[in-house]
Amino acid sequence: MKPAPFDYVKPASVADASAALRSHGTNTAAIAGGQSLLPMLSLRVAQPDLLVDLGGLDELEETSETPQTIRIGALTTHAAIEDGKFAEAFGGMMQKVAAKISYRAVRNHGTVGGSVALADPAADWPGCLMALGAKVRISAGNGVRAEPIEDFVQGQYATTLNPGEIIVGFDIPRPDPRMRWGVCKVVRKSGAFASSIAFAVEQGRGGPVSVVLAAAATRPRALPAVAQQIKAGKKSADELRAAIAADMAEHAPQDDAYLVRLHTSTVLRAVQEMLSR
Repeated sequence: MKPAPFDYVKPASVADASAALRSHGTNTAAIAGGQSLLPMLSLRVAQPDLLVDLGGLDELEETSETPQTIRIGALTTHAAIEDGKFAEAFGGMMQKVAAKISYRAVRNHGTVGGSVALADPAADWPGCLMALGAKVRISAGNGVRAEPIEDFVQGQYATTLNPGEIIVGFDIPRPDPRMRWGVCKVVRKSGAFASSIAFAVEQGRGGPVSVVLAAAATRPRALPAVAQQIKAGKKSADELRAAIAADMAEHAPQDDAYLVRLHTSTVLRAVQEMLSR
């Protein structure tokens, strides 16, 4: 199937892109790397009247660092992160996450901002950035607003983006140099959508702990009971399983026994990897 007819514009600035996205009401779509949107267009799942190409906007490619924050531009590709961008800052965590996304051809074009804006429940970056405590920076008319990613992602393909708003990047608190992390991802076959993804982060020995599970509900979910068990030093498999069960009962009560076992195993592996570092 071929896409339905649409108009195309490649604006010269974020302001121009925002104006274009507002000009046709709800029948507009922004495209960055296009690795999710192009298949949706071809299947006519998405049928915009106007396609706004964000590629090449320098404002969306800017990255910077301060003593407190690492800023990642929205157009940063998965491949750039896989190849070592920010590897030292996060101890290789983001590098590992990027390397597990689909195929290299997809990673060459797909972007972090596009992944988060789509808010696919099985996507890697929303859960990863949540575990790292990231905020989403959004161009909103006359200025830029920021909000925690757990508030930005509202549900399946649902975010707080308003018409004309564009993700410009992400601000991630600079991690403790002793940060430990673990990631586990389950896919049916190479390149397939994830069936379960877990992220575990401890900001230094005895520091704050964050455990996040993705691909289990309509959006990534923090697992506070699991994090509390780790923080309290209760790290046996049985103790962690009980905490995972408590969090799963609240966030994914509809899951059958197989999915509960799958997600439990994913979280345990991520936590064990973190604890082994």
